[in-house]
Amino acid sequence: MNTERNFFLNRIQSVKYAAKGFWILITSENSIIAQVIIAIIMTIFGFIMQLSATEWMFQVLSIGLVLVAESLNTGIEKLADFIHPEYHKQIGRVKDISAGAAFFAAIFAVIIGLIIYLPKFI
Repeated sequence: MNTERNFFLNRIQSVKYAAKGFWILITSENSIIAQVIIAIIMTIFGFIMQLSATEWMFQVLSIGLVLVAESLNTGIEKLADFIHPEYHKQIGRVKDISAGAAFFAAIFAVIIGLIIYLPKFI
């Protein structure tokens, strides 16, 4: 019984750490703040354009993908800067690759956005 209680308490602690990380991201990281603002604008635009349930699913998934990729990129960059604060060619390459992953997510989100919204204007 005690192990079940510890498991439950550990999960609660994990959620607290995750919420803390979420708060840090949305209040102090400019790239995340910019993406959240874009997400809010696109959500409002989705309501104005009366998206279907399927369109909403793809839009929300795209927004989530971009935010997750950007968050992971931020974490990798912070870790790289902590490990090697001065410029280092290999650390720079790791950071560029990480940023590239976030860029991939953004490209696909734009493509999905175009697929959803262009037909509404044509």
